Amino acid sequence: MLSLAILFPLAAAAAVLMSAGRGGMARALFLGATAVEVVLTAILWAGYRTPGPDGLAYEERLRWIPNVGSSYHVGVDGLSLPLIGLTAVIFLACAVYDWGARDRPAPRAALFLFLEATSVGLFAAQDLILFFLFFDLSIVGMYFVIAGWGHGDKARSALKFFLYTFLGSLALLLGFIGLYLGGAPHTFDIPELLRTQPLRDNPAGLWVLGAVVVGLAIKTPTVPFHTWLPPAHTDAPATGSAVLAGVLLKMGTYGFVRIAMPLLPDAWRAWVPALVAVGVVSVLYGALVALAQSDLKRMIAYTSVNHMGYIVLALAAAGAGGNPAARETAVTGAVTQMVSHGLITGALFLLAGVLHSRAGTYDMGAFGGLASPAPRFAAFFAVAAFASLGLPGFSGFIAEFQIFAGSIGAVPLTALALPGILITAALFLRALQRVFTGEPRGKSPGLADLRPAEAWSTGGLLVLSVLIGLIPAPLLDTISPASASLVSLLGG
Repeated sequence: MLSLAILFPLAAAAAVLMSAGRGGMARALFLGATAVEVVLTAILWAGYRTPGPDGLAYEERLRWIPNVGSSYHVGVDGLSLPLIGLTAVIFLACAVYDWGARDRPAPRAALFLFLEATSVGLFAAQDLILFFLFFDLSIVGMYFVIAGWGHGDKARSALKFFLYTFLGSLALLLGFIGLYLGGAPHTFDIPELLRTQPLRDNPAGLWVLGAVVVGLAIKTPTVPFHTWLPPAHTDAPATGSAVLAGVLLKMGTYGFVRIAMPLLPDAWRAWVPALVAVGVVSVLYGALVALAQSDLKRMIAYTSVNHMGYIVLALAAAGAGGNPAARETAVTGAVTQMVSHGLITGALFLLAGVLHSRAGTYDMGAFGGLASPAPRFAAFFAVAAFASLGLPGFSGFIAEFQIFAGSIGAVPLTALALPGILITAALFLRALQRVFTGEPRGKSPGLADLRPAEAWSTGGLLVLSVLIGLIPAPLLDTISPASASLVSLLGG
């Protein structure tokens, strides 16, 4: 069943390519395939039963490269299942949003379905080489999305994205080879490495973790590895930005909880002070630079640096030792934030795309009083903005409350990041004031309101954020046992 969820989008991509020249058929296949993927994910979730400590559900394994101890090994637990669900939802929203797209719809749809397959595959991978394969394929797919369907200086932004993140993947590969060489027997199998704990009490583990952390931090991204993110988002198409922020950034943070923390717990504990510093700086720097932006899409991009900083902060604090309950809360908050950020920022980028498609610019100074000609657009953007700043009733509040409650309980100094919430609130309120209030001016008069496809795609993501905000228990009950298992592995 899990392999079907990985392979179905690839089969659908092949069907879409065969429909080349018939744009309507390609868009229908794209929408239908992503809808089926949501159904498959819902079936997976409905049948999911929390596995035992360090166990997996829907586990499948096939021989692949046996001479190096690598296999096609997939499975899910409470850390990965929510992200597979998020992936399915984000791609369905993109298919709905792109319903009216006329620019080479067949290759565009095929490329997105390819990205969906690589994303689901990565979150299910239980083998380091399989993880690395999907990690690199996602880079290739997003490069072509930005270079092929972006705008502005898209070639340069795509190249910068590719070179940065590919460099990160090389660092990641170096770390994986270190884990392989340190294991006895040599293997790339994640559960086997978890059982044998290679490099435990070995100083080399610090260097191996360093390579893994750098590779994942570039993908996340955190300060100072974030510089590829703003141009990539600014020049990508709206759906490309939604997938990049909603799904691909989570590959970095997911790598922390799936690989770095459980396989190298001693080294993770030794790195806690540095990781806490990176988390605090990312939260504050991302928020302050976002506040200074006049370009709406760059502002949203920098808030991603801020929100990813919260996740790094929580995961770092979880390795600090002490109160296990606080550390479990921090990890649960971090995984919840991965889901919440994907939903909310995906909606924000789709809404920013609406602005660019109508007026050809993201410059907030070019608009004013937009609430009058485009009331639905104003209402949707306001809801997304309040969700992103962590207002109660939205998923962001559930995530950030747990992150800070757990992090401060484990490492009181993490309270230094709290002003990031205030700055985020200020920057979104400032954006709302500049773009939507007052008399219509600049490019606002006559600007068309949200079309049905745009409203359904962004609205669906926001409804899910509200549902998690009001009824968080089903999601938290899935994540919490895996968080407890991870904290137990970290010890302390």
